[in-house]
Amino acid sequence: MDTELNERDNIVRAMAADRIGFAKLTRMAFDGIDLRPLRDELISKVSGGTAGAGDGMDLSLIAQLQGDKRTGIAIQAEVLAFHQLFRSPCPLEKPKLRVLALAAAIDMGGNTPIEFLLEETGIELKTLYVLPGVDLPLSLPDHDVAIVVASDSDECRDALAIIHHAVARWPRPILNLPQRVGNLDRDKLHRLLNGIEGLDIPATICVARPQLSGVARSDLLPADIAAELKFPVVVRPRGSHAGVGLAKVDDSRAMAAYIEDRLEQEFFISRFVDYANEDGLFRKYRVVFVDGRPYACHMAIADRWDIWYLNAGMSESAAKRLEEETFMRTFDISFARRHRTALTGMADRIGLDYFTIDCAENKRGELLIFEADNTAVVHNMDSPDLFPYKPPQMRAIFEAFAAMLCRRARREQAA
Repeated sequence: MDTELNERDNIVRAMAADRIGFAKLTRMAFDGIDLRPLRDELISKVSGGTAGAGDGMDLSLIAQLQGDKRTGIAIQAEVLAFHQLFRSPCPLEKPKLRVLALAAAIDMGGNTPIEFLLEETGIELKTLYVLPGVDLPLSLPDHDVAIVVASDSDECRDALAIIHHAVARWPRPILNLPQRVGNLDRDKLHRLLNGIEGLDIPATICVARPQLSGVARSDLLPADIAAELKFPVVVRPRGSHAGVGLAKVDDSRAMAAYIEDRLEQEFFISRFVDYANEDGLFRKYRVVFVDGRPYACHMAIADRWDIWYLNAGMSESAAKRLEEETFMRTFDISFARRHRTALTGMADRIGLDYFTIDCAENKRGELLIFEADNTAVVHNMDSPDLFPYKPPQMRAIFEAFAAMLCRRARREQAA
């Protein structure tokens, strides 16, 4: 890692490499801007020997945004082998707060996309990638507060362990402590949240491929894996996100067809919950928790159970957008009040300063939890012409997040 020497106290400090960053590049891709000219420009800098570490990380992200995850991860690994500290764009020359994000070397979806939360706040963000076998800097970058942005995934285990061992001697407040992030994976979350009044979270069981093969041959019943399981069940590869490999399996024949199409060796299986409303439509909500308080993030409505925002057709339906707007505007006095006990219990048990949940309401009116995560994308990229109600709500979340960081920093300074 590049370093600079502070002559006054003879401390070696790591220098941060500037980059375009996650938020700006993702927004360009979201808006349909052709990233190839920028990609080619960065490749030319690499070929000419003038590329910096930040250029390399931007090139890695562009490759991933263009669908070439393997190349993007390979470029990232090359960059992180010699440099681990990066600075995101900040609009202020003298930022009102300095935040250090502690990240893991994983694909673009594996760390909290914190740039979206901070890009309009005047807060400086530096990101330190924590790598197995690479010592943390002798002197940490100047910061007022740190936050763990690595996720609860197999690829982040080592990074979370390294951060955990360093927490006791960390010179500043650390948010989203690694031991709490480590409770979020699907097979652990249901045990953590089980028994909360008004909350329904299906048990998620990790199974090996031979067990699913046994179900496919009818040698095993789903109940032989876990007592609460019966067809239909929901199956997905362990570690998958954004619906990759997610399927509702209705019988043993369907299970045989499913595993024939998958190469993975480990899967998650859980009971299927039919959460359709009386109109036959499914409604899935994303809720953001900042310092224990829930905020509406979005609502997706579709005629399919396996929905996420991009496949729900919200842009094509004024009626759906009106319902989402109502959900956002009345959240505190309606949804949040209706599920107050469940939301409060969940925030207390998870214990993270910042996280999101994807949820619905089951037919008994309980809060049905699909997942909790610290890496879901919370953004303000949607068209304000089509979604005029979204920018104020997103800004409220961003302001709450920034205010929380400032409170923690001030609390440390006052102590």
